[in-house]
Amino acid sequence: MYVCCVELRKKKMSHSVLSPRQSAKFISDNSSEVKINNKGVDKVADIIGEKLHNCEYSIKAWKQHSLHPQKMEKETVDWIFVIDTLNFSFWSETNEKRFLVDYNNEKHSGYWSLCAALKRALEEGIPITTPSCYSTISLGKLQYIFRSVTDTNIPLLKKRMQHLHEVGQILVEKFDGSFVRCLEQCDNSVEKLLDIVTENFPCFRDYAEFKGKKVSLLKRAQILVADIWACFEGEGYGKFHDISSLTMFADYRVPQVLNYLGVLEYSAALMDDLKSSRLFTPGEDLEVEIRGNSIWAVELIIDKIRQKQGDKEVEDRNLNAVIVDFYLWDFSKDHWADMKHIPIHKIRSTNY
Repeated sequence: MYVCCVELRKKKMSHSVLSPRQSAKFISDNSSEVKINNKGVDKVADIIGEKLHNCEYSIKAWKQHSLHPQKMEKETVDWIFVIDTLNFSFWSETNEKRFLVDYNNEKHSGYWSLCAALKRALEEGIPITTPSCYSTISLGKLQYIFRSVTDTNIPLLKKRMQHLHEVGQILVEKFDGSFVRCLEQCDNSVEKLLDIVTENFPCFRDYAEFKGKKVSLLKRAQILVADIWACFEGEGYGKFHDISSLTMFADYRVPQVLNYLGVLEYSAALMDDLKSSRLFTPGEDLEVEIRGNSIWAVELIIDKIRQKQGDKEVEDRNLNAVIVDFYLWDFSKDHWADMKHIPIHKIRSTNY
């Protein structure tokens, strides 16, 4: 009964919430501290367009990461669902004492620490990707799974436990204990799957108020769909006829890259705010401006590549916001030393 009531409230609210793409346009049009530089858009469009044209970057990049699953099977879907249920807030207060996971004698940080911790747990016989298991998992067990080689623990551990309990119980009660059932109900539609996710799993609802409107950014819900699409290479469980309806996944690293590459411009006041390292509040206007403009900037980059290369080549190369986001995120990891002088908005949020 509780879940049904949540669904009814969500359905009533969804009519007044802008989609991520609509939200991004509205936010960009009404921003005062963040602007998009068209010259930067043009430059990045050339960079990414060349990578795609030369087949140097594609959907296959997802499985080139060794910590991502390689098999395209049902169990992989539930692995991805757990990953994106927990895919938020990995940064540590200081680089000297980061949260690090040791897996196969290699230390992993950030998002990769999550992947490494889950792979390690599965190899130890802990069924962490099985909903009936994690729906009742104890804090102590979760703390063991996310044990660090440093004395810095993973942030927001109790929130992660709450997320696992919430989604696990819903999967068991409504979807026969597997996220695969959600895929079977979406008719190969991204938009329908996003509706299923946001209507049934409250922890995936990434909304905010901006200039009198309800906006949606849906970072984790969208990357959940994108990860399934990329892992299954657009086939089987990953076959979606409207994959282009996804936007980029607004976090704090991709905006840093876009600022570094001259696509996003921050006001002097905002830059001072970022350099102060103060903790941003989820949903505050400055946070929404940074995230919303990042989404809209990627939309403009895609449009520019399409203008330069033509629709057919763009379609042949699977150009969409997912591929652009993946490229920019990988760029942030490959060029982190070059970007250390570019501040990010620090925030403790379960949205990203």
